Amino acid sequence: MVEQEGSAAGGSTYRALALGLLGDEPLLTTDQVAERTGLSLTIVRGFWRSLGFADVPDDDPHFTEGDVAALALMAELVESGTLGLPAAQTLVRAQGHSADRLALWQLEALVEDASVRYELDDTSARLVVLDRLAALAPVLEQQMVHTWRRQLVALMGRLDRDIAQAHAPQLPGSGELPLERAVGFLDMVSFTERTAGLSSGELADLVQGFETAARDTIAGNGARVVKTIGDAVLFVADDLRTGAEVSLQLLEAMHGKSFEVRGGLVWGRVLSLSGDVFGPSVNLASRLADVAVAGSIVLDDVSAALLEATEPGVALAPEAPVAVQGLGVVRPVRLGRARQVDGGATRLD
Repeated sequence: MVEQEGSAAGGSTYRALALGLLGDEPLLTTDQVAERTGLSLTIVRGFWRSLGFADVPDDDPHFTEGDVAALALMAELVESGTLGLPAAQTLVRAQGHSADRLALWQLEALVEDASVRYELDDTSARLVVLDRLAALAPVLEQQMVHTWRRQLVALMGRLDRDIAQAHAPQLPGSGELPLERAVGFLDMVSFTERTAGLSSGELADLVQGFETAARDTIAGNGARVVKTIGDAVLFVADDLRTGAEVSLQLLEAMHGKSFEVRGGLVWGRVLSLSGDVFGPSVNLASRLADVAVAGSIVLDDVSAALLEATEPGVALAPEAPVAVQGLGVVRPVRLGRARQVDGGATRLD
């Protein structure tokens, strides 16, 4: 029930906001949702878990008419044959995971804003946010839908290009991963040592500074952030030239913010699944970052040869072969910008 989820402080504010967002009082049990949708209890509970929520006791009137409508829409897609049940559950899981991260990210940003601008402690800042969410929620919702639409259009454009550029149909069971991408991995050097002794505010500033610089640089050049992991970022680009330019700009942007970083870049095939990418190319990019010296980006020799043939604006310097656990011996090639020197030669910067 709504009353059970609200805190003592601000409970009435929470209740009003929850009712405003949900649209109805939660009056339906799991059995009633199953009866209304014609689905089994197992499927209803499975979809609720896929959204990222804990199991609800059978006698708890936790669900609203909106919950029934949302589940019924997905059930209709399955019943009509538009979606298989596993695909429907995957879509719900994706929505739950993304919405959980988005709502948390937005809430923490609002709390930080209130804390800084009004010089409040954390609890007071959260009370301010709770009071303001009723006015902010419609704007956040509209922005979320707009952003989703723009992202979906961009994704359809990439899908259209992938189909147009495909040289030959991929045979089922060939074992070949479906997408050709430049995979880049960048991480901060000595992150543990650098963050030792930092206050929570200082740590937040450090992580947010790194992530903001990474995301802005990657997106600004037409590549895409796959994920950030505190002190590291994984990104993909549709072509190796873009991947190289993003990597070099990341070095420059991080240097400007006094972040000591290193990275790896690989051209290869990947599998895209659940918003992440997988495959040997991803593993190799990460391992190359591990062997790169601070302030450098390295490629494997095959990717370097491909880049050299298409991009004269970069300089490539082979480094000593290294043994990498699980991948054998790799031959790193350092990436830099080509600079003219006396005699018309180029050197790596």
